[in-house]
Amino acid sequence: MDTLVNFQRAEPRFPGQFSTSANNLAIRHRNFLPFLVEPYEAVRRLLLNCLEIIDLQALDDDSETRKLIQILRDLRSSRKRLLTFEEVGLEKTELKWLSELWRYHVIQKGEDGTDCLYRVYFELAILFKIRSELKSGDLYVPKGERFDDYRESLVDDETLVKELPDYGATTGIDVDAQQHIAKLIEQLKQKIRQVDARFPDNPYAEIVDGRLSLKRPKRSKTSQDVQLLDDMITERMTPANIVDVLIDTCRWLNLHTEFRTISEGRGRIAELLPRVVTTLLCYGCNLGPVQTERSVRAISRKQVSWINHQYVKEDTLNRCIVKAINRYTSYRLPGFWGSGKTASADGTKWRLYEQNLISERHIRYGGYGGIGYYHVSDNYIALMSFFTTCGTYEAIHILDGLLANKSDVQPDTVHGDTQAQSLPVFALAHLLGIKLMPRIRQLIDLVFSRAEPKHKCEHIEALFKDDIDWKLIETNFLEMLRVAVSIKLGVITSSSILRRLGTHSRKNPLYFAFRELGKVIRTLFMLEYVDDLEVRKMIQAATNKSEQFNRFVKWVFFGGEGIIAENIRHEQSKLVKYSHLVANLIILHNVNEMTRVIGELQQEGMTFTDEVLGGLSPYRMGHINRFGDYTVDVSRSPVKTFADSDMRMPVAA
Repeated sequence: MDTLVNFQRAEPRFPGQFSTSANNLAIRHRNFLPFLVEPYEAVRRLLLNCLEIIDLQALDDDSETRKLIQILRDLRSSRKRLLTFEEVGLEKTELKWLSELWRYHVIQKGEDGTDCLYRVYFELAILFKIRSELKSGDLYVPKGERFDDYRESLVDDETLVKELPDYGATTGIDVDAQQHIAKLIEQLKQKIRQVDARFPDNPYAEIVDGRLSLKRPKRSKTSQDVQLLDDMITERMTPANIVDVLIDTCRWLNLHTEFRTISEGRGRIAELLPRVVTTLLCYGCNLGPVQTERSVRAISRKQVSWINHQYVKEDTLNRCIVKAINRYTSYRLPGFWGSGKTASADGTKWRLYEQNLISERHIRYGGYGGIGYYHVSDNYIALMSFFTTCGTYEAIHILDGLLANKSDVQPDTVHGDTQAQSLPVFALAHLLGIKLMPRIRQLIDLVFSRAEPKHKCEHIEALFKDDIDWKLIETNFLEMLRVAVSIKLGVITSSSILRRLGTHSRKNPLYFAFRELGKVIRTLFMLEYVDDLEVRKMIQAATNKSEQFNRFVKWVFFGGEGIIAENIRHEQSKLVKYSHLVANLIILHNVNEMTRVIGELQQEGMTFTDEVLGGLSPYRMGHINRFGDYTVDVSRSPVKTFADSDMRMPVAA
């Protein structure tokens, strides 16, 4: 920050006065504020119009924000560069909410040497404050779709009292605040004592200069027995055309019976099965109606599009996915890969055209697109899928997938990467009876929290830099349960509440209560992560399965260079679910083939241990022909060749 302040003092602060070198330094020191002025001036009128139209309200009696909004409205016709505090009706002490960086740009010296407000930066600072409070729920738009008052969606007191006993029995959560907190305190104390006692004998963790250092275990190699069986299965699997795979699985599941008209009628199409198979090929493999018409005989692009628009909704595809999952679990082989009690969540970028509302440039992967977010069971089958923007924090969707899942596979533990966790997410998962166990990058930089301030450790004391405010949790425990019960009853989704509670709030006590509870649950998890190497291996293996599925579903979605060509939001979501369904159908077909091959090998006298069968994977692609069959007929008459002389050239004017 000292370097940044020195740089700012040496350079002009006014819009348009930054040199190229100053711009480069601003980027280097993450001072993005001077670059906001030009685009803001272009949309200033539109933003101020929005403030006039929408009736922003605060969760509490927040006179500060209301006053700032009114000042912004009053400045609509102002074109002054500098404003005095008297002109805007503010005291300098009322700007404590400004950060150091904002304060430097907003407060500047006037011609007489007094402190003034730089109008453009002052307006931007207020707009950023409004944006932040809308995201956190401190401000809301009455009757709005996304930024409404979330409290109106929660269950009332009567429903809460009625549902709490059943909720506690279902989730295993103690609904009495004092008893719940007493159990957490004792659980945290006991865990700290166990990890502290075993820490000197832990070869994979140590504290160096007051910082935790975790050593990576040696990478385990695939055993020769697993590789031998895998090679034999690959050799014996029957080569299949992808259309035949879809026909087989659709017949096994009677999948065409799930395709109904928008009014939920059966429709009048006599032969629906071939139309359904063609539609799955078209949209699940991203061929598009035109290319599908060229590749599949006796069907037109209009017929394919008709099925998609008139017979297919997201609910239709979800029902088909559930059918595929339930049939998949009827095989014994997936039981060797996982119990179905854990799942991993991860997102992958899907390419989009730039000119649509959801398309954003991904800061990590580059290029424009959206994020397909998948929940993959530990037995390799994908349970749920969502489509969202690149800028969305993935953690808000991690619980939605488990709660919306209606298949026979019902995990109670979910893994993810760093983006799949935050303190409110840990807290909400705990209250919903879900165990969150993510793979966190830079875990050594996170803060461990003590059960009590006086509780000291012998070996891991350097890790603990924070205490738990148990009183805050107890005071707001009933309101936190109200949120959890509302989610369980389906009156609100976990993602909609996490959009508010997952964003920093300065005013909402419920946000701070979720953070405090999240400190407890995350500290318990991190202690287990540090203490038990097998936990780390399990999390790594689970997240690897998600990454493998991401590659597999991209392989399925091979047409159109992997670009989602639709520009309508719900059609983009449907394409992600189409590819999810087709991927699951291929996985189901692969498991059936693998079962056949293993049965033949056993009849030939071979035996396999559980460990060998558990080392296999259904993500098999080598035996599937994605691109159709082409006939090389050299006996056919060639097309007649023409010379340039056969074409009449236009006469030059």
